Parts: sequence; C-alpha cells; structure tokens
Amino acid sequence: MKKLSAYTSLSVLTLMILLLTGCQAIGDIFKAGVWVGVLGVVIVIVIIIRLIAGGKK
Repeated sequence: MKKLSAYTSLSVLTLMILLLTGCQAIGDIFKAGVWVGVLGVVIVIVIIIRLIAGGKK
C-alpha cells in the first residue's frame, strides 16, 4: 500500500509540474487568491454593518 501511495504522489507531482509550468500559472493562482480574499472581506464588512444598523432600530 505504501508503494501505491508513493507512486500516486509522484505521478500527481509530475502531472502538476507538466501542467503548471512557468510563472504565469503561479501568478494566476495568486491573483485568484487575492480576489477571493477581497470578496470575503467585503462580505464580512457588509454583514457587520447590517448587524450594527439592524441593532439600532
């Protein structure tokens, strides 16, 4: 079983190296991460403002 998992992880690593070559792929991953983070922060701020505004009524 250990040999199977070693071969599986090696094949996944090889596949990732072949498919995600260059800085462009890494840059795209980080750009997506930044926008997801910005969207998350905006959603949290909107929820907090709604809770504060709703509590004053």
